[in-house]
Amino acid sequence: MTDKELRGIFSANIRRHRYSRKLSQAALAEKLDISVNFLCNLENGNRWISPQTLVKFASILNIEPYELFKPAEALPSDVSLILNKCLDETAAAVTQTINQIRGYYLPPTKPRTRRRKN
Repeated sequence: MTDKELRGIFSANIRRHRYSRKLSQAALAEKLDISVNFLCNLENGNRWISPQTLVKFASILNIEPYELFKPAEALPSDVSLILNKCLDETAAAVTQTINQIRGYYLPPTKPRTRRRKN
């Protein structure tokens, strides 16, 4: 695992835990006694964290520190298949609706004929 991958996992986990607790960046930053800018940089993977701040994060989020470094679990394959099917059906429905709207509002176009050069 590269440093970039580890930062990505860490960043995603901070954001996920913050969202699940319905905390804004400002609220979490205040609890951690860090700037919102620093928290934003952590969530974007642009900065790294000190061990002391890591312990604060875990305490405030009510998790173990290692949980911030665990990769998210992949969706089960059956859930993934259902989501993909739903996405395909939604895309087809949107395309059909757009075509219906086009037909209603836009006049039919005539095929272009090429002019011959004399």
